[in-house]
This record gives sequence, C-alpha cells and structure tokens, in this order.
Amino acid sequence: MFKYWSIKKYGSKLLPLLEKRYGVKKHYTTNEIRTLVYRKSFNPKYLPLAYILFLESSELLIVMKNEFPLLSITDYKKEILNILNKKSYQGYLQVLA
Repeated sequence: MFKYWSIKKYGSKLLPLLEKRYGVKKHYTTNEIRTLVYRKSFNPKYLPLAYILFLESSELLIVMKNEFPLLSITDYKKEILNILNKKSYQGYLQVLA
C-alpha cells in the first residue's frame, strides 16, 4: 500500500513543486530533482522514478549508470507500471508506458 502511494506522490506532486521552484521546463537537472525529493519528504527509494520522468534522456543514462549501476531502466519502468496497473492508476505516470 505504501509503495503505491509513494509512487503516486512522484506523479502528482513532484512536477508542480519543480515548476514552482525552478520554472516550467521540459527537463530538470539531477540536482534540482534530488533537492526537492529530499527536502519535500518524497521516498528516496523511488528517486530513479523521478530521474526517469524529468531528466533529459542523455543525462538519464549517465546518472543512472553512476548512481544506480545495477538498475535496468526498462525493468524499473515495468515494475512501476505493474504496481500502478494493479490499482487502475490513471495520471501523469502513464508517460512511462
């Protein structure tokens, strides 16, 4: 249960916080994302999700390789989507599909 709500929080609350603090952008930096995740009490276990959602794809590959070298982006997306599908989630996180 807490897993679902933590993930959902990333999809519904992180983008508005990023936009409010850093302005509306297509992509945000690693430091911008990480700062808000820790300052606003998001579960840091799902930091890779924030990176996948809001980093530019070229930067994403570099960051994931450095910070989460054992994590497959494709498998991680599938795992998140499976959790969301079990709860019939409809929202911003559907961009992962």
